[in-house]
Amino acid sequence: MSKETTSKTITVALVLCLVCSLVVAGSAVLLKSRQQANKLVDKQSNILAAAGLLEAGTPVIEQFEQVTTRVVDLNKGVFTDEIDAATFKPKAAAKDRSLSMNLTGEQDQAKISRRENYSLVYLIEKEGQLDTIILPIRGYGLWSTLYGFIALENDGNTVVGLGFSEHGETPGLGGEVDNPKWKAIWPGKKVYADDDVALHLIKGSVDPSSKNADYQVDGLAGATLTSRGVTNLVQFWLGDLGFQKFLTNLRAGEAG
Repeated sequence: MSKETTSKTITVALVLCLVCSLVVAGSAVLLKSRQQANKLVDKQSNILAAAGLLEAGTPVIEQFEQVTTRVVDLNKGVFTDEIDAATFKPKAAAKDRSLSMNLTGEQDQAKISRRENYSLVYLIEKEGQLDTIILPIRGYGLWSTLYGFIALENDGNTVVGLGFSEHGETPGLGGEVDNPKWKAIWPGKKVYADDDVALHLIKGSVDPSSKNADYQVDGLAGATLTSRGVTNLVQFWLGDLGFQKFLTNLRAGEAG
């Protein structure tokens, strides 16, 4: 006669679940430091890639030694040492009411609800002179918030490169923001026409003979809303509520 009972089956199942939970939790704790290290390397890779400096075969941490990380006060548009760049977490700051500002519907072009008061920026010097400025950007596309970086020349106006490190857009459509061919058309584009952010994506391909070609980028085929989202986030972060004050002060030698 079988000795199996419903209570024994439930007990075995619960014990098995408990053991599995302990194994998963233990693995997560043991691997946390490695996960954080990999996350940092991934972020550094994306920063270097936006600046067109990521090289295969050389450790990322070694390549990143050429990058200086600073904190910028976005309201004043100047560098600040009040915040430690090594420990500052922009995502957490954006959720902290004491470290961020609420955006009105008119202000919230990038659809991010709140904007942190301080931001990390990444600087690369060559021969003792500022060469490249890399700025974090984010904003809503069609399905997700896109997180990435835009790199500018030391004039604060000419694009060196753009890339997204995190998004949930549709593969083959909005996900084409990761397509190297699309990213390759950004370098050389201009941001500002007078004091206005003129850089934007258009529907279709840019006519090189157009007088506005320097400010236009090909839209993503079949991804109108993602294209509009990219325009919005670029214009927000390079605009008055983003890095425009900082870039203006940097050009004038008044960023601190």
